[in-house]
Amino acid sequence: MRSFKENFKDLLGETIVEIQAGMGPAGELRYPSYPESNGTWKFPGIGAFQCYDKYMISNLRATAEAAGKKEWGNGGPSDAGHYNNWPEDTPFFRRDGGWNSPYGEFFLKWYSGMLLDHGERILTAAESIFHGTGTKLSGKVAGIHWHYGTRSHAPELTAGYYNTRLRDGYLPIASMFARHGVIFNFTCIEMKDWEQPGDAQCSPEKLIKQVVLATRKAGVRLAGENALPRFDQDAHNQIIRNASLRLPEDGRDTRVEPMCAFTYLRMSQHLFQPENWRLFVSLVRKLAQGEAGLNSWEQEHRDTDSFVHASGPFFKEAAALMHN
Repeated sequence: MRSFKENFKDLLGETIVEIQAGMGPAGELRYPSYPESNGTWKFPGIGAFQCYDKYMISNLRATAEAAGKKEWGNGGPSDAGHYNNWPEDTPFFRRDGGWNSPYGEFFLKWYSGMLLDHGERILTAAESIFHGTGTKLSGKVAGIHWHYGTRSHAPELTAGYYNTRLRDGYLPIASMFARHGVIFNFTCIEMKDWEQPGDAQCSPEKLIKQVVLATRKAGVRLAGENALPRFDQDAHNQIIRNASLRLPEDGRDTRVEPMCAFTYLRMSQHLFQPENWRLFVSLVRKLAQGEAGLNSWEQEHRDTDSFVHASGPFFKEAAALMHN
């Protein structure tokens, strides 16, 4: 981070207005519990605990001894299955499994606490290094929505988020971000529950609502990102809806604070197809305008046409570069 600051110091605060501090795989604050690129894990597997290197084992052993439970310090749960199991395949993650036992509570508090300690160190360093540069800091949290409908929320637990049917695992993360003035960047903003495999009890919509509530309680700004490349109107509408999401707790006259930013994935040849570009221009306009942008379909179509026309030279140049 110091090297980045030194090399780009003339651009900080003007050209570079936000810096996202990477804290794990894909830049997200989490353990590498579901490594997909090498074929180890496939969606919607539960993943696996990452606590078996000598440093983690040493810390776990010391924590267990301090708690008077030396036998709990030899490693992670032995009955938590493997990367591609489902929760009910395992004694630890099944409905009334070990996750909800005194040992499970001890281990999960320790495991998630180690991740929070890691995040605290990274954000403390980032805050110190970039203080006074005029840039905002953000951190990214993974949208682990599969098996969200189960009691244990196994994939979230293996990733380090102690979030279950009985416990809020996102408020501690949001509170840490708030202490450092860091924007909470969350993914899967484009997803709907019905688009996901029903047998995996996925619920990105309920997960997003939980995260929105946690960030409001913590008083931290929320930003969003789509998890998968989407260029269709349905996904764009879901992004717009979640950018200013109303919760059941909100009164009719309550002003909803919209997301402070949105990262769109991603620039590609598909984005620069004419119809996809038109839809993207409309999405950007609506996100920028918020509730003030609720025009009629005819007005929105005319306004989008004018912006698409104005961006024509850029569109052609970018499309050519992507093609090459």
